[in-house]
Amino acid sequence: MSFQKAADLLRLAEMAASLYAGVSLADIEQEFGVDRRTAQRMTKVLEDIFPNFTTKVDDERRKHWKLGASDAKLIFTQGVRDSELSALEIAIRRAERDGATNEVRAIQSLRDRLLAAMPGPFARRVEADAEALLEAYGFASRPGPRVRIEPNLLGVIAEALKGPHLLSVHYLGGRDTAPRERTLEPHGLLLGTRRYLVAREKGGDGRMQHFRLDRMSLARLEAASFQRDPEFDFTEHAARAFGSYHADHEYGEVVWRFAPKAATVARAFVFHPSQAMKDEPDGSLTVRFRAAGHLEMAWHLYQWGNTVEVIEPEGLRRMVEGYRRMDFDALP
Repeated sequence: MSFQKAADLLRLAEMAASLYAGVSLADIEQEFGVDRRTAQRMTKVLEDIFPNFTTKVDDERRKHWKLGASDAKLIFTQGVRDSELSALEIAIRRAERDGATNEVRAIQSLRDRLLAAMPGPFARRVEADAEALLEAYGFASRPGPRVRIEPNLLGVIAEALKGPHLLSVHYLGGRDTAPRERTLEPHGLLLGTRRYLVAREKGGDGRMQHFRLDRMSLARLEAASFQRDPEFDFTEHAARAFGSYHADHEYGEVVWRFAPKAATVARAFVFHPSQAMKDEPDGSLTVRFRAAGHLEMAWHLYQWGNTVEVIEPEGLRRMVEGYRRMDFDALP
């Protein structure tokens, strides 16, 4: 057995031990990028090497393999790998950078428990190797400007979303001359160029509204809970915008055409979850999707200079007309 196949088998055993229902053929295909026959061969090797396994068939007639307790204990004595620890450290730094204090504490706690379960010499070696990886990655920092948000705000919002609990905030609205207190029923967060809390105002008209996080202060978690709107699909709601800004009157068909010299680069982008791409005979690339948020679209399109043309909508086409530069040295 090659080293890679041995590593794949260990990873498969981890999945069979950690997933509550066990691992299915579909899980294996997705994780390892293999076809059905290869996935079946991998489960046969798993059965040969780890005899203390059980199988069951779910309601959709899919078979799952689950490792027994003794084999699972053997798998988890591997401890933490340096690449896994460095990934946790990168996640901590990203969360710190984004002001997600709740996530920082949670990942730090997970990291510390994992290291505590390892023998001292092994833990120190893994920490040293992980530190070297972090230095090579440049700490996975994201350069560039970002909006400053109250340090504890995201943590309070996360608790309100989990409850769900009412959330009281001091909010400076577009027409307000000073912040005023609002009590909100939070339903989700939109994390884009600008960050918005999607919520209904208690005692309001029941509409979902967007509240900018950089305009919030003095967030307070209320003891009272509320009933989430069962008809509200957050994923579907988020997909109605190009970025985080929503404008119902702008929602509609969006069509961009990238010049042949930009087509290869553009093809690697996911501009929107609903996008459809079409290669044109002249080598250009047409991208279609339905969304709102013309201003955030214009911000993004500017980076492409004169290599992209807006076909639809007309309002966006007029917005970017005259700003398509040809002297950019590189594409996004």
